[in-house]
This record gives sequence, C-alpha cells and structure tokens, in this order.
Amino acid sequence: MAAGLAAAPWLARSAFAQAKASKEAMKYQDQPKDGQRCDTCTQFDPGAKPGAQGTCKVVDGPISPSGWCIAYVKKS
Repeated sequence: MAAGLAAAPWLARSAFAQAKASKEAMKYQDQPKDGQRCDTCTQFDPGAKPGAQGTCKVVDGPISPSGWCIAYVKKS
C-alpha cells in the first residue's frame, strides 16, 4: 500500500504535465511574427501534407504552419 501512495503524487504531476495550453493563453495567431513561424519551431508537429495544419507540443488544437505563439523556439 505504501508503494501505491508514493506513486500517487507522480501520477498527478504526470497528468498535469501533459496538458496543453489554450491558444488564448499562448497568444497564438495564424500569421507569423517578426519572421517567426510555427513550421520553424521545435514545438511544431507538421500535418500530413506540406502546408497542412499540424499540431503543437505546447498549444492545444490545430496549428497553422505559418502561425506563431509565445512558446516559439527556433529549430536548430
């Protein structure tokens, strides 16, 4: 039983860590900002076809490759 209780805080943190932020909270917009675009960000997962909407590791919902948000981190 002690092992189960010890794992409970880890499970709660794990579920919380996987939640994505809303577009509003991340100030997401469908157009680039200062040359920064989602398709050049490490957080962006591209769609099935070039130019198609993808997803983000941080922001919830469909993401435009030409979009931008405050979580932008340029790919190296």
